[in-house]
Amino acid sequence: MLPSAKKLKGKSRKSRQKKRGIYLLPNLLTTGNLFCGFYGMIAAINHSFRTAAIAILFACLFDILDGKVARLTGSNSRFGVEYDSLADLVAFGVAPAVLVYLWALKPFGRLGWVAAFLFVACGALRLARFNVQAGSVSKKYFVGLPIPGAALMVATTVLFFYRMGGSGPTKHFLLLAMAYLLGFLMVSSIPFNSFKEFDGFQRMPFRTLFIIILLFSVIAVQPSIMLFTFALVYVSSGPIGYVFRLLRNRRESVTEESPKQEIHALKKRKQ
Repeated sequence: MLPSAKKLKGKSRKSRQKKRGIYLLPNLLTTGNLFCGFYGMIAAINHSFRTAAIAILFACLFDILDGKVARLTGSNSRFGVEYDSLADLVAFGVAPAVLVYLWALKPFGRLGWVAAFLFVACGALRLARFNVQAGSVSKKYFVGLPIPGAALMVATTVLFFYRMGGSGPTKHFLLLAMAYLLGFLMVSSIPFNSFKEFDGFQRMPFRTLFIIILLFSVIAVQPSIMLFTFALVYVSSGPIGYVFRLLRNRRESVTEESPKQEIHALKKRKQ
């Protein structure tokens, strides 16, 4: 074999090894996501509900990081997408369902465990639809509530409950309704902002940095209350924005039809 051919073969082998090394980091972050979800279930079974909620929050952080790292390093792969979906189903589907069931839904009996199951089933359907629609829908919006958003709502509600002086398991009809509502929002066609247009590696105005620092400062003062508030605002933003768009479209259609009706009435008078 010629020396040049040996060099080319050695370079190609090194490049393949480098690619394998690059793909390792996002998959390790996805494993961190999966571990946090599993640990959250163990904590919920042991009635450490606050610890379970915090584990789900860390799972959200790992989920954000693995996507960012994969895009930054160009290490996106079909394996990573499928592994990420499976980890998300455990961390944001099964873990929050177990948490909310043992914490608040168990006293409702059949209604309680059905609500927890629907949360998991709707989360699985939401992930499957997202994988199918990837690349065919706008990246600016999610179609339906993303499953991490639903899990974040459950986790921050638990933390808010403890911050307000609650202790141990509870029973409230609003929490049962929340579980059903989150499941419905996940499989709905209501658009939710994805915030994917925000890229921390691009140049941004100086005020953007100031706003981010301000948000972190506000969260640091009362983490449980502020995280619950942000989660509630995000979950509510989809239905509220959807209703406003429907009203605006209806108003525009009425204003467009009114001149046509006037012209039609004038023609009838002339006849």
